[in-house]
Amino acid sequence: MSARSDIRSKFLMAAGWGDTSATSITGDASARSYQRLTHPKTQQSAILMDAPPDIAGSSGPFVTVAEYLTATGLSAPKVMAQDLGHGFLLLEDFGDQLFANVITGKPPSEKLLYEAAIRVICHLHDHPNLELPRYDSARMAQATDLVFLHYRDTPATYLDDPAQNAIDHLADQLAQFDDFSRVALRDFHAENLIWLPDRAGVARVGLLDFQDAVQTHPTYDLMSLVRDARRDVSPDLADHLITLFCQIRGYDEPTFRAEAAVISAQRNLRILGIFARLSRSMNKPHYVDLIPRVWGHLQTDLAHPTLTTLRGKLNDLLAPPTPDFLARLRTPCPTLP
Repeated sequence: MSARSDIRSKFLMAAGWGDTSATSITGDASARSYQRLTHPKTQQSAILMDAPPDIAGSSGPFVTVAEYLTATGLSAPKVMAQDLGHGFLLLEDFGDQLFANVITGKPPSEKLLYEAAIRVICHLHDHPNLELPRYDSARMAQATDLVFLHYRDTPATYLDDPAQNAIDHLADQLAQFDDFSRVALRDFHAENLIWLPDRAGVARVGLLDFQDAVQTHPTYDLMSLVRDARRDVSPDLADHLITLFCQIRGYDEPTFRAEAAVISAQRNLRILGIFARLSRSMNKPHYVDLIPRVWGHLQTDLAHPTLTTLRGKLNDLLAPPTPDFLARLRTPCPTLP
């Protein structure tokens, strides 16, 4: 038994979950892993999050954000036991009714579920959290550096002048926006939302993967939802959800859509860089399979008139995801960290 396995066993024993059966479940893009445990006596299930602090970072933000979400009336998993020093959390099990799974099994439910998710975003915006980090215009623009470093034939270790110029231009556009105070969970999409039909109102949407929550622009989670890297959301449904959000929040829709295009372009640029890095530096080539969809989202964003200049700058910097280019992105780069 490894040292970590021994610590895990002691943690579960202390929590009253020793000798449980365990089944691995799909994790996220981080170093965290998850198991569904079944208690041998009660048959109750729970989720074990295993997040080694030296490679996954502290699990403290997950606990803190979960407490905030629950306090506002939203559904975050209850933390049943914790060992932050070693990176173990025992969490309430929301089951496996991910939005993506529910919709696959019952396509007519898609609109209902997505509208419920929109109301969760609105609820978050009505419950500010000044303790969360600020993800403002400067930080958002600089966060796109990953695409210019990793989404290329040969990964780079520094930003050349054209890449920095594109980042500076994006920063100037983002700096024109005046609201970066709304709570966003950042990975708000159909594989991080669980349908809990026995609950009421906004609590029907179970929330996962929220430890990176920030204060940022009000369009952020909305565009994460409708420009999903993992599943297609039809243009008609996306348009409906954006209109619904504007109606609920009282936003001028043309202005909102222009700002949303800029925010979404920032997200999709960063995601392209993250997926390329995950493949080439972290031996996770399956993320390359998602790149064509993200590229399509980016082209949709860049088609908005407000992004004409940025589109011109990116045309000379970013290669379309041709089969040959995607094959190169799947090739590991052992010299990079």
